[in-house]
Amino acid sequence: MKIDVLTLFPDLFDDFEKWSIVGRTIEKGLCTLNKVDIREFSKDKHKRVDDYPYGGGPGMVMRPEPIYEAISSVRRDNSMVIYLSPQGHNYNQDLANFLSKNEHLILLCGHYEGIDNRIIDHYVDLEISIGDYVLTGGEIPAMVIIDSIVRLLPGALSNEESVINESHYNGLLEHPQYTRPRTFRDLSVPEVLLSGNHKKIEEWRRYKAIEATYIKRPELLDECLLTDMEIKILEEIKEKIMDKN
Repeated sequence: MKIDVLTLFPDLFDDFEKWSIVGRTIEKGLCTLNKVDIREFSKDKHKRVDDYPYGGGPGMVMRPEPIYEAISSVRRDNSMVIYLSPQGHNYNQDLANFLSKNEHLILLCGHYEGIDNRIIDHYVDLEISIGDYVLTGGEIPAMVIIDSIVRLLPGALSNEESVINESHYNGLLEHPQYTRPRTFRDLSVPEVLLSGNHKKIEEWRRYKAIEATYIKRPELLDECLLTDMEIKILEEIKEKIMDKN
């Protein structure tokens, strides 16, 4: 996979591209991350890339010419141009899975009051929002997207099971995790995890994943395709919680 990040602040990605799984994925050659400075495409002698909005109003808007030139400098037939925008599709694991199957992503980071809408209408393939709140620019959302998709690339993780068992990968939250010591401040690890019975452990983890999802994010269950056995587990969890209340 190749990822081009179009930004006014390429230095923000200097440490990020060396960090953790992202850095290891790049080091393995599974992904290349290229930073494109939009200012380099400005024809203004001061390298300005913004101007006042037509119709008045506060703030500045990024001009279309340097953005268009920046996109054109890296765009290929297999490219997908993504604009990080508060008006975009809400980002989730399904979208991360979809993006991870693309060969070339171009992530466009806006700033100020946004970018000239002619770029969005004619040169952007997809708008993505990482949440219903306002950030200074698109750089942090770009990092979120990069981190969430490179870990899905084959060979990115040392243990493929790490992806399969993570929260949201299969629509459910992840089951609880425990490590040493066996007892911490009189709190013990659940006995089933110490039993060595892999079938029982898997059943416990599935139960706990459904339970955690129902308690913390019940709306996720509306989109999750549960088996008959999992539906039975969910009903059991609901009854148990009702009895407690």
